[in-house]
Amino acid sequence: MNLSNNLTAIDDTICALATPPGLSAIGIIRVSGKNSFSVCEKVFNPRNKQIRLSTADSHTIHLGEFVIGMEILDEVMVSVFKQPHSYTGEDSVEISCHGSAYIEQKILEALIDNGLRMARPGEFTMRAFLNGKFDLSQAEAVADLIASHSKTSHDLALNQMRGLFSNRIKELRKQLLDFTTLIELELDFSGEDVEFANREDFKRLLTTMYSEISALANSFSIGNVLKKGIPVAIVGQPNVGKSTLLNAILNEERAIVSEIPGTTRDTIEDTIVINGISFRFIDTAGLRDSGDIIESMGIERTYEKIDQAKIILFVFDVSLTGYTEIGPAMDEMKEHFSHLPEELLKGKKIILIANKTDLLVEAPRGFKSLVEMECLFVSAKRKENINLIVDSLSKYVETEKVTDNAMVSSARHYEALVKTKESLENIMTGFNQSISSDLIAIDIRQALHHLGEITGEITTNEVLENIFSKFCIGK
Repeated sequence: MNLSNNLTAIDDTICALATPPGLSAIGIIRVSGKNSFSVCEKVFNPRNKQIRLSTADSHTIHLGEFVIGMEILDEVMVSVFKQPHSYTGEDSVEISCHGSAYIEQKILEALIDNGLRMARPGEFTMRAFLNGKFDLSQAEAVADLIASHSKTSHDLALNQMRGLFSNRIKELRKQLLDFTTLIELELDFSGEDVEFANREDFKRLLTTMYSEISALANSFSIGNVLKKGIPVAIVGQPNVGKSTLLNAILNEERAIVSEIPGTTRDTIEDTIVINGISFRFIDTAGLRDSGDIIESMGIERTYEKIDQAKIILFVFDVSLTGYTEIGPAMDEMKEHFSHLPEELLKGKKIILIANKTDLLVEAPRGFKSLVEMECLFVSAKRKENINLIVDSLSKYVETEKVTDNAMVSSARHYEALVKTKESLENIMTGFNQSISSDLIAIDIRQALHHLGEITGEITTNEVLENIFSKFCIGK
């Protein structure tokens, strides 16, 4: 989307299909702009002949026929929204027709023939932002809400769209701006040695701001994965039942299962929602030294997926002799973990899975050690105790954080928060070292700039173009 053209052509009227294309019960075509009513009146014959869209009350629906020339195309319902009480803040119309691809296409062609233009991706929401219906952070949340695939990602997007995050950013920015005004005023009276801004109050504000900005920035590590789905890598040596375990968790035959070691040569991924949280499971190639070039490439990809994962399900075959006759289990587990580079495991939740309990004829001699390691005993083949894994994954996420607090899930917001933190650190250092107010004012303006980038109070056409181009057409 060429935003520079959009900003100069904001006075034109746009239209687009707002529902997914294809066969459906109904389809909705959206129209927005100053000519919405006059154009739609040319192609809409209301049942009530006294009705005109341009004089009808806002938020009313009218039954009638969509006509092209003298031909009736379809019986439709037309919804009227008068500015500024519409999604875009402009005069808007929504045409509900039968969900035929032919009907939808003919309606769009008729609207374009009468002077309307096809909307670009995200253009309706962009107009809503430009018309002050919501800030940039809230506009981004619209796309996240549409793309949400679990209760958690839905709650994150909904909270952001309702302003839970951006309202706090605006309040912090306002407080900082108030103090900046006083410091700037001091610079105007620099020759008179006056102090309008109370330094102690300002330091307390900076400390509070730094704490809040840090907490928001730190929330990105979990907010981002909650939005996209928490990556879970299923890891272990060949033939320990990793693919069988994946199939058991997903309750479908997603991965090929074989007794031959090294069957899984590449990573296999699938997603499941557990208690409103989306988990992305990754079945990886078995960890072992291999002379097979293809298998070795699969193991390299395993390391990549482990690096990306937040949770590792480390699977081992509890029926092997090392657990039933030799023991202890701890020594065996250390041997298994030796196949993984230590740096890959840092900061990750590791859940030990003792698989193939159906092959046990007696309790493993290392049973006590495994219990102390909080190991989960399962039979993936018989789908026994799979619920223990599901419960353990659910406990990993503190879902109350999503509903009760603002949480950052956007990389753009995270980057702006990190830069704000750096500016606040420079301001505090400046005060501690008694640096002149004019130099401190520069860092304050930088902090204000970065906070303003989040809500769109300060932005560029390039940023807006990048954000709205990712929206679907019709939104």
